[in-house]
Amino acid sequence: MKNKAYIALFISIISVSFAAIFITTLLNIYPEIDPLSIAFYRLFFTALLVMPFVLFNKKTRQEIINIPRSDFLIMIVIGIILAAHFALWITSLKFTSVASSVILVTAHPILVGPVSHYFFKERLTIINTIGIFISVSGVFILISGNYGLGSFTLDSFEGNILAMLGGVAAGLYILGGRKIRKTVSVSSYAFIVYSIGTIVLFVICLFFNAPLKNISLDAFIIIFLMAIVAGIFGHTLYNWSLRHIRASIASVVLLGEPLGSTLLAFALPWIQQTPSNYTIIGGAIILTGIYLTARKTNE
Repeated sequence: MKNKAYIALFISIISVSFAAIFITTLLNIYPEIDPLSIAFYRLFFTALLVMPFVLFNKKTRQEIINIPRSDFLIMIVIGIILAAHFALWITSLKFTSVASSVILVTAHPILVGPVSHYFFKERLTIINTIGIFISVSGVFILISGNYGLGSFTLDSFEGNILAMLGGVAAGLYILGGRKIRKTVSVSSYAFIVYSIGTIVLFVICLFFNAPLKNISLDAFIIIFLMAIVAGIFGHTLYNWSLRHIRASIASVVLLGEPLGSTLLAFALPWIQQTPSNYTIIGGAIILTGIYLTARKTNE
């Protein structure tokens, strides 16, 4: 089962790597769309795609009914955290550079590793710990080499803070998912968490006057595709794998997303951005760090 989990994790990282491509495309073609509106509809469509697995599966419906109140409350909190992650990260892309946003939002292994070590008893060896920091440094080299460090200025302070908070939310989302997925199926977990997140994002959109109508059909199609690719094959497969692998590994492997996004930008014909030497070097460092983090402990 663990081998299947690693395969699912690999597919999920490739899938979530498309998220930045979809979001950048939307913000470039439709600058009038509010990032919060993108966040809402992305999660809304993902929840709709998961719904049939609940409605037409009696076992899943029964499981949801019988979920202990304490676990259900935790999933509500996780849904709120997921909504915060999407709202903060997608909005940050409008206020700061890709460099700042990606570096800060993918720094969650620094949080997830120690927390899972001390609270979930998922022990990290010295090699695992070194792997976490190597991976983070690889992301820093990959992004800063391509875009420079000029974005880390007061001019983008607001965006940097949003991205950093989005990274904290991502770390908490991973930790919460690791805890609940030990006892709750992925269908029940995904439906509840995505639904709660959708409701929270709806309220956020109303509070900040983010328009939820008068969005073009083409934009909706792009968001729907993002829900399928990054939502179902990305987040949902990722949530499935959380039951079978350590939270620290799951967190660090997500550092492959910037590398995946860069390779996709090179491969996709409407973007075709050639990877730089920094991309190649940084990518190799990220993969090395992921390997070290994933190495088995003595337990």
